[in-house]
Amino acid sequence: MTEKEQDPPVRRFRTLFISDVHLGSKAAKTDYLLDFLRVTEAETIILVGDIVDGWRLKRSWYWPQSCNDVVQKLLRKARKGSRIIYIPGNHDEFMRDFPGVHFGGIEVAQRHIHEGADGKTYLVLHGDEFDVVVRNARLLAYLGDWAYDMAILINVGLSAVRRRLGLPYWSFSAWAKLQVKHAVNFIGEFQRVVADEARRENADGVICGHIHHAVMEDIDGVRYINTGDWVESCTAIAEHHDGTMELITWRELSGVPVVREDTTEVEAMMARALSQQAA
Repeated sequence: MTEKEQDPPVRRFRTLFISDVHLGSKAAKTDYLLDFLRVTEAETIILVGDIVDGWRLKRSWYWPQSCNDVVQKLLRKARKGSRIIYIPGNHDEFMRDFPGVHFGGIEVAQRHIHEGADGKTYLVLHGDEFDVVVRNARLLAYLGDWAYDMAILINVGLSAVRRRLGLPYWSFSAWAKLQVKHAVNFIGEFQRVVADEARRENADGVICGHIHHAVMEDIDGVRYINTGDWVESCTAIAEHHDGTMELITWRELSGVPVVREDTTEVEAMMARALSQQAA
């Protein structure tokens, strides 16, 4: 076996922050996440919401073996000694009925104060409570969710074409989101409001998910960190043992081109989208 064919070395971190996996959605990149979990180890893993997509599962049940594999992989890490904290989001809000409960070694919490190795504190929460659309207009949120499905549908189709052309993975949905003025304004406002909440909690920073936009930046003296997602960007936040935070991607970590989309999924998602529109 050549060096190129060998598995990449395992990277060890103090803490991993992962959000917006959306298990139960056909857009979830479960295979990429499994690859990521195989080559990373952490003392603590914090799941920052929307790990399970309850909204989509209510509409249409979809739970392939890869979803079970992700859950089993996390449970196995818990059994081996990793502390795993699950902070529910809006798509897995059913978990918010179980604060303080342990499931197979996974702790459920509404929010969490994380103390870094460098002594800095971070408020960790999903972030949907600061999204006015989700909080005050559930119908609009569902309509927005449907529109996002359409963007993901286009994303999968383009990825299949790019794969046939030998081009690497590229996220249309992530690109489109950043081209829409209202979306960009929403992202900026969301970041500011979440940073304000961290300031009220006397935390040095905030770590959240929800908007599928991975970034690390300072906002008026507060460190704002968004974990991204495993639908578009396939990103996570890693804390090193000196307290340094790093935004890492599956593609960079694995060294393998992200080009695995199957054209059969395009047909399945198109049929699903059309049937929902007709309903």
